[in-house]
Amino acid sequence: MNKSVGFDLLFSTYESLGSWKYVSTIFIFLVYSVATLANICIMLVIYLESSLHKPMYIFLFNLLCSGLLGSSAVWPKVLSNLLTGLHTSSYEGCLLQVYLLSVFAACTYSTLTVMAYDRYISICKPLQYHNIMNPIKIKSWLIISNLIPVFSIAGQIYLTSKIPLCSHTLNKLFCDNLSVINISCGTSSFSLLSNVYGLLIIVCLSVLPTFLILLSYVKILSVSLKVSKNSQSKALGTCIPHLIIFINYSIATIFSVIYNRLTVIVPSEMNVFISVQVTLLPPLLHPVIYGVRTKEIRKCTVKITQRLFASTNCYYTSKLKVPKIFAISGSL
Repeated sequence: MNKSVGFDLLFSTYESLGSWKYVSTIFIFLVYSVATLANICIMLVIYLESSLHKPMYIFLFNLLCSGLLGSSAVWPKVLSNLLTGLHTSSYEGCLLQVYLLSVFAACTYSTLTVMAYDRYISICKPLQYHNIMNPIKIKSWLIISNLIPVFSIAGQIYLTSKIPLCSHTLNKLFCDNLSVINISCGTSSFSLLSNVYGLLIIVCLSVLPTFLILLSYVKILSVSLKVSKNSQSKALGTCIPHLIIFINYSIATIFSVIYNRLTVIVPSEMNVFISVQVTLLPPLLHPVIYGVRTKEIRKCTVKITQRLFASTNCYYTSKLKVPKIFAISGSL
């Protein structure tokens, strides 16, 4: 097939789900809904509370945005396929899904790297923190951590779109770049170039950020060992949520890469599990871990909730009017 446009791709995993289809639908809907609501709530807390307008929480806001992008690029379409029984996607829609999913993955790593750098400056160079992490630097890091993935992944998708396909069937719940390349027709110049470019992206947007994050924590740990126990607990306490998210996401990514490299057909239940682990659980864990582990976010959430209930009570109280008969009797 020389042209890879104007046709639909079939996802074979849906057909083999059987009775798991209904369980999967309910589970995915509930987790996606909770994850989306939790992310939006934490984002609103950070946006509304001026005391949270600090580098760490600004970067967290960006991390939550990328999480919403990744989960929303996949799961509404998956739920639609499960509910309608139409287990297909247009090739153009598939490429768009691959692009958004890849941007989510790359932006997550780049944002986690910037957050690790912020923790390193905060703990290892506290007196210089405000000079280094000034508003201009924060904007620059945000722009770099988002634009590099956006443009570099666009190049990957362009190369993928030029590869002719020899099959219309994907053994997946949704599209990803490697699955599309796996159904291409042998080797071509675009196929080889796409593989080389993809390897370069993995090194620059996954391996290098991982190395920088680990380097930051080595330096943080070396500094923490030289201070008092109280200072150690405070320093490491601010790093634990970030570290948990980084480890969880890295394990899920490695697991996904190994799984995508397998040439054997895996059970549909395993397919669903891996898909959920990579693109559904991280967006759920981000607000849960930071909401539970971060004292400032907990306090601000409680304060905003109390303020909201107070304003609601005042509104309904002002709507209560004293009946005229009581007003007349009161004046006599």
